[in-house]
Amino acid sequence: MPELPEVESLAAFLRGHATGHTVARADAASFSVLKTFDPPLTNLGGQVITDVGRHGKFLDIGTDQGLHLIMHLARAGWLRWRDELPTAPPKPGKSPLAFRLRLDDGSGFDLTEQGTHKRLAVYLVRDPAEVPGVATLGPDPLSADFTADTLAGLLAGRRTQVKGVLRDQRIIAGIGNAYSDEVLHAAKMSPFKIAASMTPDDVATLYDAIKTTLTEAVERSAGLAAADLKGEKKSGLRVHGRAGQECPVCGDTIREVSFADSALQYCPTCQTGGKPLADRRLSRLLKLPSRLAPRHRPCCTGNESRSHPPPQHQAVLHGCR
Repeated sequence: MPELPEVESLAAFLRGHATGHTVARADAASFSVLKTFDPPLTNLGGQVITDVGRHGKFLDIGTDQGLHLIMHLARAGWLRWRDELPTAPPKPGKSPLAFRLRLDDGSGFDLTEQGTHKRLAVYLVRDPAEVPGVATLGPDPLSADFTADTLAGLLAGRRTQVKGVLRDQRIIAGIGNAYSDEVLHAAKMSPFKIAASMTPDDVATLYDAIKTTLTEAVERSAGLAAADLKGEKKSGLRVHGRAGQECPVCGDTIREVSFADSALQYCPTCQTGGKPLADRRLSRLLKLPSRLAPRHRPCCTGNESRSHPPPQHQAVLHGCR
């Protein structure tokens, strides 16, 4: 999923390529992508793009007539810039194409989304706060008013793991699964640490790690074309997505904890005092065979050493009568 550094870089890219241009047309190529109906998407035609910004992981394209095209790329979405787009509108179908914006000089971008779970979202609104996900965002960690005291207030009293706090967009905007792993590795902090248990020194360390990790990621992406941002993100990650590889700091093997729909990666030496974290899903899988194993009892002849499953399966499996 594109997170704060990639979305910030996409916003900078669009500011350089789209600002000052007039929208020729905007088309939804997927029935599910457009989440608003008033104002209609056709209203964008003829409006001049005046600015491109970001709210957490949301891109915001503003126009001279006060409209905002808000986009959230979700887990599998991406923005693909093209110097020459077709003049005809895209046809809805099974392709990854979800949305297209064409400018007056023929350039523009496509929003694409791979996979069957379509979560990419586009909103056309008069005020960004009309988008539910934007209205509930927590503070932006790269803003000037996000201080160590701000972070301390967000963590205080929360009996939840710090990994979950970092990922919760209602608490801190823009950090997702990948950069929360990177932040915690930089802070040398266990992802399972309870937020409310953190000391002032812990908070200061985490704050510095958040600022440094995100700032460095944005700086690495500065000036890159949209097509190059995914590769840069992957190459810049130290632990996320690198389970089984060596930690670049200490050389220990990077470990993973799996959940139902995601996984976290960490270094035991750097973050947990050398102790591997419990992988609850793996533990359940290891216990599963014993729970599913049939209950054994002596065979019906009483003379055989073999055993077999409950009565309902006896005739099928053993031929017992």
